[in-house]
Amino acid sequence: MKRLLHAMLLGAAAAVALAVGAAAQVDYPAVLPGVQVRLPADHGSHPGFRTEWWYVTGWLDADDGSTLGFQVTFFRTRPDIPQGNPSAFAPRQLVIAHVALSDPSHGGLRHDQRIARASHGLAGAEPADTDVWIGDWRLHREGDRYLARLDASGFGLDLVLERTQPPMLNGEGGFSRKGRLPSSASYYYSVPQLRVSGTVRRDGSSLRVRGTAWLDHEWSTALLEREAGGWDWIGINLDDGSALMAFRMRDREGGKLWAAATLRRPGADPVHFAPEDVDFLAGRRWTSPHTGIEYPVAFQVRAGAVTVDLEPLMDDQESDSRLTTGAVYWEGAVQALQSGTPVGKGYLELTGYGAPLALPGSGP
Repeated sequence: MKRLLHAMLLGAAAAVALAVGAAAQVDYPAVLPGVQVRLPADHGSHPGFRTEWWYVTGWLDADDGSTLGFQVTFFRTRPDIPQGNPSAFAPRQLVIAHVALSDPSHGGLRHDQRIARASHGLAGAEPADTDVWIGDWRLHREGDRYLARLDASGFGLDLVLERTQPPMLNGEGGFSRKGRLPSSASYYYSVPQLRVSGTVRRDGSSLRVRGTAWLDHEWSTALLEREAGGWDWIGINLDDGSALMAFRMRDREGGKLWAAATLRRPGADPVHFAPEDVDFLAGRRWTSPHTGIEYPVAFQVRAGAVTVDLEPLMDDQESDSRLTTGAVYWEGAVQALQSGTPVGKGYLELTGYGAPLALPGSGP
């Protein structure tokens, strides 16, 4: 109830701010080809852009023998409100956080969410380096490691994620096309093969855990074309140390609108794949008992000459984030197989299956 009231108050604040600054126009920077992601400078937030996120997903082995998946996501969004708006209620930046634990022993996904204005120290996203928070939920970078601490409803995460490989730039130096229009693009890099240690709290008990994770950092102004309905995305840590990122943008009839992939072998430069070299072939489907939405939870994914089959840790990994982002999506731990043999672990994200996904700034 408190979260619902909070969301309503934020909506009212946004309405007031829009009324005050309706005559002004917000200018957002464009994502441009030829502009490369530069690290470490780009680890921090980019507050001029409309949308940004830091996405961490991974597999954990607990000291009680159980296998878990986890997701930690922080979003920063700049609303269509002029930054010089004089209203004290104007939400010049919003921060949203999602946390989830894929726990087969629980029989479903444990998840929680928050939203807050970036003001008065209650929430923020620092430009100097990765440091995003809402209250006591926080993800921040210290040198070659990330620290994630989130105490959620009924569960919690306190994790250290250590870098074992350099970041991987997706697309052309981090310029990642998402459609046929050059404006449909983002700046995008990944940090795969993170080594994870820490504790997970669930049902009042604390478990020591170890595992592997994947981090994505992406920022943009216009991500989706008008024809786009949603996307399918994977980030897979392969057992030989390789990393595979692939996505398919779907049109509103479910066909492929755009696709891309990045594959990096240990010690080698990344190889990038064009739309014609990337395929997502849907397999077994699952219908959510919570929303009635049907998702393909098993896939065969091809990137060039590499093909992997994906099977979920469990089917029920649907997140209902309508109180924060307005979306319902499937985000789940999956195992990668080749000819039936496990070759890696990662995460699969499915958006736009219940209704076409709408992001701020979508469309030409």
